[in-house]
Amino acid sequence: MSSGQIREERDGADVRIPPPALYLVAVVLGVVLHWLWALGFARGSGLRIALGVAVICGGVAILGSAFSVFRRIGQHPDPRKPTPTIARDGPYRFTRNPMYLGGSLIQLGLGVALGNAWIVLLLVPTVALIHHRAVLPEERYLEDKFGDDYASFKASVRRWL
Repeated sequence: MSSGQIREERDGADVRIPPPALYLVAVVLGVVLHWLWALGFARGSGLRIALGVAVICGGVAILGSAFSVFRRIGQHPDPRKPTPTIARDGPYRFTRNPMYLGGSLIQLGLGVALGNAWIVLLLVPTVALIHHRAVLPEERYLEDKFGDDYASFKASVRRWL
């Protein structure tokens, strides 16, 4: 390395697209597709709307709980930032990815509440993209950084549910 070059050590997962952006794009695309070719559920159904809102609330609760754990341990929610320690309490006792689970529930709930099947259907490619572009790189990073400690956590807590 020449004296003019600076070597940067990267401490963070190699996640190139922020996962919240993927959820947002999916919802917006679902709205646009619904406008072009309506694909929906029963209109005006109070039960459908209530179910959708309940699912959204569940997603927000999981997301809020995960953010609370991150705040307590000093972890930034951006997966590209350094991870100081493995989060093990709150929703992390049940899922290694509560933020993505919460985001997925919010997208699902929005689709149901709005009667927009496109938003619901787009959850499949959204989750697949998040899995390949965020979850797997995050796991590689955590395995490299924490070794056996992360392997033990991984063996005892499910990835999604």
